[in-house]
Amino acid sequence: MSEPKAPTPAPGDTYKGWLFKWTNYIKGYQRRWFVLSNGLLSYYRTQAEMGHTCRGTINLATANIAVEDSCNFVISNGGTQTYHLKASSEVERQRWITALELAKAKAFRMQAESDDSGDDSTPPAAGQGAGSRNSEVQSTLRTLGSKVEDLSTCNDLIAKHGSALQRSLSELEGVRLGGETSEKIRQVTERATLFRITSNAMINACRDFLALAQTHSKRWQKALQAEREQRVRLEETLEQLAKQHNHLERAFRGATVLPASQSNPAIDSKGPVSGKGDASDEDEENEFFDACEDVQEFITVPADPKYHRRSGSNVSGISSELGMDDGTTSLDEQSLASNPESPQSQELVPVRKRRTRIPDKPNYSLNLWSIMKNCIGKELSKIPMPVNFNEPLSMLQRLSEDLEYYELLDRAAKCQSSLEQMCYVAAFTVSSYSTTVHRTGKPFNPLLGETFELDRVQESGYRSLCEQVSHHPPAAAHHAISERGWTLRQEIALASKFRGKYLSIMPLGSIHCIFEKSTNHYTWKKVTTTVHNIIVGKLWIDQSGEIDVVNHKTGDRCHLKFAPYSYFSRDVARKVTGVVTDKDGKAHYVLSGTWDEKMEYSRVMQSSRGGENGADGRQKTVYQTLKAKELWRKTPLPEGAENMYYFSTLALTLNELEEGVAPTDSRRRPDQRLMEQGRWEEANAEKQRLEEKQRTVRREREREANRAASPSEEGKESADRGGHQDNYKSMWFEQLVDPVTGEPTHIYKGGYWEAKEQGNWDSCPDIF
Repeated sequence: MSEPKAPTPAPGDTYKGWLFKWTNYIKGYQRRWFVLSNGLLSYYRTQAEMGHTCRGTINLATANIAVEDSCNFVISNGGTQTYHLKASSEVERQRWITALELAKAKAFRMQAESDDSGDDSTPPAAGQGAGSRNSEVQSTLRTLGSKVEDLSTCNDLIAKHGSALQRSLSELEGVRLGGETSEKIRQVTERATLFRITSNAMINACRDFLALAQTHSKRWQKALQAEREQRVRLEETLEQLAKQHNHLERAFRGATVLPASQSNPAIDSKGPVSGKGDASDEDEENEFFDACEDVQEFITVPADPKYHRRSGSNVSGISSELGMDDGTTSLDEQSLASNPESPQSQELVPVRKRRTRIPDKPNYSLNLWSIMKNCIGKELSKIPMPVNFNEPLSMLQRLSEDLEYYELLDRAAKCQSSLEQMCYVAAFTVSSYSTTVHRTGKPFNPLLGETFELDRVQESGYRSLCEQVSHHPPAAAHHAISERGWTLRQEIALASKFRGKYLSIMPLGSIHCIFEKSTNHYTWKKVTTTVHNIIVGKLWIDQSGEIDVVNHKTGDRCHLKFAPYSYFSRDVARKVTGVVTDKDGKAHYVLSGTWDEKMEYSRVMQSSRGGENGADGRQKTVYQTLKAKELWRKTPLPEGAENMYYFSTLALTLNELEEGVAPTDSRRRPDQRLMEQGRWEEANAEKQRLEEKQRTVRREREREANRAASPSEEGKESADRGGHQDNYKSMWFEQLVDPVTGEPTHIYKGGYWEAKEQGNWDSCPDIF
């Protein structure tokens, strides 16, 4: 009649035991070892697995606990996880239900408290003692509140089980002696046992609450008294600061309105040593005279040195002589340098107004068969594809769009830590794909020798140059340099594979980013772009693969993973995840987001192996991180972008005509210009003319190369086949072996911007 002795689940304690878990219709219920701790219910096949392999975990804060019958109960968190469990007896089931409900209540409170305190700021260093005392009091109050909630939960359970026990006793009184007697007595005994278990939990919770209240009573009184004293001191300090602020304002006004003849020569000779000349004689005996000597420290908060040179006030003269350390940068200076739209930059340099619209895309129908029937038997590279598949930009201009979010590199250049710098560089690599999500149009293939310049020195501090350096295989070189301390260079060749329903485009080549101040040198490669529904359906684009961003100076590394889109995946679409590690492989930051919207980073405090197994059978690494902060967010597309090829604000300006650009610049390409204007039939005819002209020039160049090299029969055959004996040499780039990667690559050799200043384009080929 008596039940076996079992531990009573006390509020907050870890609870362990065997339960039967439903697996499938073949194996049915299987015996598993369950552990309830810190609001998480985990299970293992055996107790020995607890140290290394967890089979599953469910968070009780958002879970629903339901009882099915005398031994069975269900735990579910809303659909993604559901555990069907069975205990060995009704008493054992109730022990688990009691422990689970207590743990759920506590986990819910902890989660709510965490959300409420997540945005709290850290107290200043001067008030660490008071902040520590306040934190201790708050922690104690939260603990006591938790105990009160435990008591409330136990009270509800006692009322519930007490009512059930009362009903059983009432039924027992009405039963006649007979066959039902033993069954009713057994039920009453079980009800009584359940009531005893819950009552014991209530007693334990009361005992804990009373012990805590007695222990902390005196400490609370002392803490409250200290808080009162601290509040009085803060009020006095604020009053003094207000007086000092008022005095400094008066001193500053006096310093800026004094004529030059009355200014104190001590400032010019000794700089910030003394500020007495800035105040009147009445202020010499002022109570706040010591603060007056620190006028420069407050007024000349570090700002852009150019601002001081352009200012005519005495304040700028004082600050210019302070000799601000190059290694110190204020928050205001950082935001000013990284924001090209700031009022100061607009006052100093007149910014050119760029266009914000292009002609809407015409709605021309396209008969695919009318194109393909004329291409039977021709080489794929010689098939004249109409502009209907294009957008009015060249591949060189698309390559320049990588600089859409150049501010990320500006911020990276200011970072003191290479690991933080790595986070910004990684976000920059992801941001370059954000413009592709709706851009299903194919950019124009650049002609050999075609160039594109993007001069944004006035607005953004950088200038960029691209050139098509090879035609077979097609390859483009890109070089960008910023006044804010970074250089970006790359050579990208494209390899493509048509797989029936989709087209895979694989960029080949490395991207380099070098920071002038730290000399950190980063490299990475691009992921695969896939265009789906080539034959039937609406075109859509996906990015997938992995990127390793490597700092070759420090050995830091960021491994980014672009998850391919899947109809069956529960993850968010276009997901990107990454981990920043140092040279020893220790994780410092975790990156997460999507390549079409935003990226965030979280600082790693601790990492461990555990959780569910990955797809390869290995355990996933669990990172304990601080609250995530935003690194980058995509700028919304301009109004009406769906009618303008889904161009971004930068893309709308790329084909805008500019004076002084090279005659080989993509802006001067006639077929591209005609397409932008909506004259597609003329654009198709012009496109065929340019392609045929390029083939003629290439054949002539190959013949000259063969004649200069005393051609043999093999050379003649190669020339007849249109082989790769092209001796073309790039105008602005030269092919070298990269000292970092060891790959042959085209590197900018200089001269372009000088030629632009002189207006000397005599050496440029006639490609249009």
